[in-house]
Amino acid sequence: METIVLIAAFLIAIALGMRLIHLLNAQHDMRIASHHYSDALPGVGRRRRKHHRSAPTPTAPVDHTRAAR
Repeated sequence: METIVLIAAFLIAIALGMRLIHLLNAQHDMRIASHHYSDALPGVGRRRRKHHRSAPTPTAPVDHTRAAR
């Protein structure tokens, strides 16, 4: 009898897990469908737009230790 109850509990837990996964997938699909022209996962596969700029040329050093007069 205990074995049957244990198996039933496992089957119920599996069914609830399947239902939860199904609901989460449906919610995700609706989110993707509402954004026709956007990525499914923002940021994945995008290149960073970094400009390779040269370092700024050093100017005369500024003395920040003096108080303003």
